[in-house]
Amino acid sequence: MKKYLHVINIGIQNTLVYRVNFMFRSMFALIPLFATISLWRAIFSGKTDAPTIAGYTLAQMISYYLIVTIVDALTAVTEDDWQIAADIKDGRISQFLLKPIDYLTYRLCLFGAGRFIYTAVAAIPVALFILYLRKYFVAPADPSTWGWFALSVLMTAALQFLLSYTLALLAFWLVEISTVIFIVFAFEAIAGGHLFPLDILPPAIANILAFTPFPYQMFFPVSIYVGKVTGDTLYRGLIIQAAWVVIAYLGARWVWKRGIRKYSAVGG
Repeated sequence: MKKYLHVINIGIQNTLVYRVNFMFRSMFALIPLFATISLWRAIFSGKTDAPTIAGYTLAQMISYYLIVTIVDALTAVTEDDWQIAADIKDGRISQFLLKPIDYLTYRLCLFGAGRFIYTAVAAIPVALFILYLRKYFVAPADPSTWGWFALSVLMTAALQFLLSYTLALLAFWLVEISTVIFIVFAFEAIAGGHLFPLDILPPAIANILAFTPFPYQMFFPVSIYVGKVTGDTLYRGLIIQAAWVVIAYLGARWVWKRGIRKYSAVGG
């Protein structure tokens, strides 16, 4: 563990170099969020007879997008997949094959360090934005919701990282993986609940998506917070999310083993 703690320390120091970049990135990310919230406020203002949409009140809908912003800051993968692909293409992966260090754990430590610094920096503008919209920000009624929400966010971060890690390992076979990553991430933005709550979709489509990993990368933990997932549905969702984390971990290990067999490096 000592070497991985050292990796975390190095990761924090390297990430701190970009703290100003993180600040501006988090600030500019609030602009489309503000536009989305304004759109929903306009939609709800025209529903004077039944001020709910798919069971969401205006406060719940705005809270949904605010929590999406928080969860995204805690779990999103930024440059990790590109760095992994670059390590493979440029031959830097060779050094990890000759040392007693696990590459997946090494990248996970760097991912955790990066998320820690980004969240700490983004907390300031996000907190001010939430303070501005505080009358719409709904806290969970049940205190135990916080615990289930935290557990789900932790598994969301693991799932986000493992899927991105596995996609990056395609660099063992492909010269350029950017197209694959963009396609998957675009689908994730829609099927993961980044753009809108998935329960406003037709029930048949929402039920199909529930058995894919995408809702558990954003929609599920946010739904726990806003109180849309409770009781047996909550426990079943946590079990499915945990199962996807395990599947993603085993898939990442399998792809790594297959990729290493194909990998070759010349020179030194």
